[in-house]
Amino acid sequence: MQTHRMLVGGKWAPARSGQTFPSLDPATGRVIGLFQQGDARDVDLAVAAAAKAFPAWRNTPPPTRARVLFRLAALLQQRKEELARLVSLEMGKVLPEARGDVQEAIDTAEYFAGEGRRLFGTTTTSELREKAALTIRVPVGIVACITPWNFPVAIPSWKVLPALVCGNTVILKPSSDTPLCATRFVQLLQEAGAPAGVVNLVTGPGETVGDALVTHPQVQGISFTGNGSTGEGIIRKAGMKKVGVEGGGKNGIIILPDADLALALEGVVWGGYGTSGQRCTAASRVIVHEKIQEKFERLLAARVRSLRLGPGLRAGTEVGPLINARAVEKVHGYTQLGLQEGARLRCGGTIPKGKGFFYQPTLFTDVQPDMRIAREEIFGPAVSLLTVRSLDEAIDVMNDIPYGLSSAVYTKNITSAFRAIHRIEAGITYVNASTTGAEVHLPFGGVKATGHTREAGWTGVEEFTHLKTVYIDYSGRLQRAQMDGVDGGGTSKRSGSPFTRTPRRRP
Repeated sequence: MQTHRMLVGGKWAPARSGQTFPSLDPATGRVIGLFQQGDARDVDLAVAAAAKAFPAWRNTPPPTRARVLFRLAALLQQRKEELARLVSLEMGKVLPEARGDVQEAIDTAEYFAGEGRRLFGTTTTSELREKAALTIRVPVGIVACITPWNFPVAIPSWKVLPALVCGNTVILKPSSDTPLCATRFVQLLQEAGAPAGVVNLVTGPGETVGDALVTHPQVQGISFTGNGSTGEGIIRKAGMKKVGVEGGGKNGIIILPDADLALALEGVVWGGYGTSGQRCTAASRVIVHEKIQEKFERLLAARVRSLRLGPGLRAGTEVGPLINARAVEKVHGYTQLGLQEGARLRCGGTIPKGKGFFYQPTLFTDVQPDMRIAREEIFGPAVSLLTVRSLDEAIDVMNDIPYGLSSAVYTKNITSAFRAIHRIEAGITYVNASTTGAEVHLPFGGVKATGHTREAGWTGVEEFTHLKTVYIDYSGRLQRAQMDGVDGGGTSKRSGSPFTRTPRRRP
């Protein structure tokens, strides 16, 4: 049994507590490694290391910082299969999806390495003569990246890599369910040339490590993906720090009568049961027009029953395990709640016998919009089918939830598509595609209880920089905005008192 350490100031070290915790293979429940149970003392050491490294890293030219990301992309590509198998082992997702997880990190590294030669500001005109006005981007400082378990390589890359290319130093606190993937990711960053203290890794519980990072006075930025209530708590505790929070979703797919049903079926299955429903963009609500509801329900139930449940590393598996025993209990609790609320259990809804944290792919029909299974994030292989009479009703049902992350509409009618795009309250809308599958060069994030963060794409730079406005006056005299400009009564004279004015001629 290997015991893994934390990375602080370029050195792999044990926790000050002397305690460890296990990471489990969710397909078997077997322990695959022991990890350091950090606390506030370890956070203090990591912050000190990040603070020491910050001045030199900030002053490193961005294209030079970007070389670390280019080298990381190459290393990830070389070791993609090895790392994908590790993702499947520790997180549970099926191997093809695990390869996608790693590929997303490769794409992110390549994209943000390119930002090393952009990091654009804006140049504009001044209202005064002989004066320039522009903006530049400056790093936030020490940034805490707090990441979930469901994309254990991709999501750390979304946060750590743009933070680094922007000149910040980073402390990564991964989920305690997937610390091995995070450890390997940080090892590769070291190998790619990240200087000591620029990237630090502290493992341990959220209530100790996470809280210490959020409240530490030297941590200037926080980027969090995870449970919505946890995100709200971070916002309250963080005060005036720069905070980005992505707090989940309850995403829906609208299927209209003119839709390609075969295409919609595959989109629903992929969105609802891919990654065992453990995605913040999972399609847990399917909103179907009454004209096609019966046919689509029959097709979907047959497809769900045929899904192959098993370990992610087993060839042919379509739905892997849930992350842990608590997740199984949560999903089963929602199954029981759905039955109590009067929904019809069309298939699934059971816990298979044997090892591991598995749950049968589940489909509820006759679901009403006010039922909790239609409003709350279940985070498991459970889909609710709702019936509507029109596009307007479908959009109303789509919007009548606290969240607003991802959405989709299946239709061949361009008018219906654009009405949905404009009216759906979500950060992402797909047309004739499922709710999952964001690309790294476009912004990712939501609205309402999901949060307002926009990671990835050009907005990823905005998350990890401050915008500084710069004025350069080369007139050689005092000029006063709003007073000496075009509407300020004329310009100051070159000689004499700076308060002397040229009188404005009356019409």
